[in-house]
Amino acid sequence: MTRGLLRPVAGAAGTVVVLAVLVAALPWLWDSDPAATVLRARYPERGVDPATLDALRRELDLPSNPVLGAAEWLGGLLRGDLGTSWVTRAPVAPEVLGALGISLTLALAATLVAAVVAALLLLPGLLAGVRGRAPGRGAAVAAAVLAALPEIVLGSVLVLVVAVGWRLLPSSGFTGPANLVLPALALGAPAGGMLARILSASVEATVAEGWVRTWRSLGLGVPTLALGVTRRAVAVAVPQIALLVVGLLGSAVAVEQLFTIPGIGSVARGAVLAQDLPTVQAAVTLLVLLGLALGGLGVLVHRALLGPALSGRELTGAAETASRPASRTSVVVAVLLLVAVAAGLPRDPSSGNEARRLAPPSLALPFGADPNGRDLYARFAHGALLTVGSAVVVVAVCLVVGLAVGVGARSARAGAADVLNALPPVFVGLLVAAVAGPGLVGAAVAVALVGWVPLAVHARTLAAEARASGYVRAAELVGASRWRVARRHVLPAVLGPVTRHALARVPHAALALAALSFLGLGAAPDSPEWGAMLAAAQGYLERAPWTVLAPVVGLVALAVVLASARER
Repeated sequence: MTRGLLRPVAGAAGTVVVLAVLVAALPWLWDSDPAATVLRARYPERGVDPATLDALRRELDLPSNPVLGAAEWLGGLLRGDLGTSWVTRAPVAPEVLGALGISLTLALAATLVAAVVAALLLLPGLLAGVRGRAPGRGAAVAAAVLAALPEIVLGSVLVLVVAVGWRLLPSSGFTGPANLVLPALALGAPAGGMLARILSASVEATVAEGWVRTWRSLGLGVPTLALGVTRRAVAVAVPQIALLVVGLLGSAVAVEQLFTIPGIGSVARGAVLAQDLPTVQAAVTLLVLLGLALGGLGVLVHRALLGPALSGRELTGAAETASRPASRTSVVVAVLLLVAVAAGLPRDPSSGNEARRLAPPSLALPFGADPNGRDLYARFAHGALLTVGSAVVVVAVCLVVGLAVGVGARSARAGAADVLNALPPVFVGLLVAAVAGPGLVGAAVAVALVGWVPLAVHARTLAAEARASGYVRAAELVGASRWRVARRHVLPAVLGPVTRHALARVPHAALALAALSFLGLGAAPDSPEWGAMLAAAQGYLERAPWTVLAPVVGLVALAVVLASARER
């Protein structure tokens, strides 16, 4: 048993070391000579002069090679030294740690919102379950829709309605508790829907256990039964709850940008765009280490609550439900979205007309016009090709990688893949943008780098079940090679479910790409990609709130497809 525990721990530790070295080498991954990067950032019109580069190296105290640089940076990290900014020449630690405190405050407030939302959604089903009745589907549908709703879309709607329309709360800044309400709602409500979905599956499994029927037959009251079921369900779902909290930190980057909150995500994004690599290194390192620590804490709490004998009862959650066939709702919404996009493709998305600048929606302009007088419906349709088309390519790559890794895995135990699963795409997007610069290709690479992990975990579990079956054991006994067994017996058993899982993840990948573009780490600001369109419309919410209509409609449609595709 000790060896079984040490193997995943060793895999996780190895992954952490690789990530640390990768972050330490960021300046040389960005450019073979970091001094040249600083020179171009400070003086874009000046050529690269060797004497100037030498002076910059002395000024910034840059090591001469990436190995020495990575070693020095990691040594400083162990001493608590996060480096010095290339832009301000000030120590990075005070700014990054202060920003981390703001992000943690936002994440805590969002966690409280998520807990309240999840409790309200779970209560009817929990009470019905402990009474031995079938729960209704209303709360489940509401949880599914909330879970799939993009934070940037919900935040934009809250700004538009509550801040701009009703003028009840501030729309930006971080000067007091009032500034925390809308961001916490935008971040916490979708997390509450996801938490309710995770716990509802755990509640259903717990209610079916024998001890619940025994307690009910003994005449114990509903409150006692409900408390016992809740404690058991929460214990089983602790690892996924921990990953959900980690996801709040990743999603907070987009929410911080939307509400102009100076959190660590905003600091990291600004540093990427300013090419201030030491600040990027510090911010990403703290985000990754905090995320991994929370994920690891969830696993330890899970084992402590359930014990080694019961630790295998982990819910696969989205991976299992996502592999089910899509519902009628998802098909209808997908068809409507496809028809709307096809109808808008013949329209011109790039020609502007000053006479119709910021024109409201009309029959001629169903979504209105942007600040340059361009047809927002045409940009919505062409942007779908970028957003959804890129997501299809990303998921196809993830499917191939996930099948190869999952079928090739020798066991279904946790390891490096589970560590990577704790990293939200935004974190990886910051790393990719720090190396290659912002761009849609870089955003797609960032989503793919973590998008294959759930598919690999799903394939790994199914492959382990297939290898335990009688016909596979028989093939091994007659001398079939490992490659032949995988190709002829294991892969056919895994391919169908994992492919359906991958298809259900297309909307998820599209929403992740849109979030990165919204942050300025994906498509170009003038692109019709939906996230870039939403970012460009933020400055016109008070004057022309309809400018967010086109990307919001597209992203909400994707959210509904994602929610419906995951319904039972």
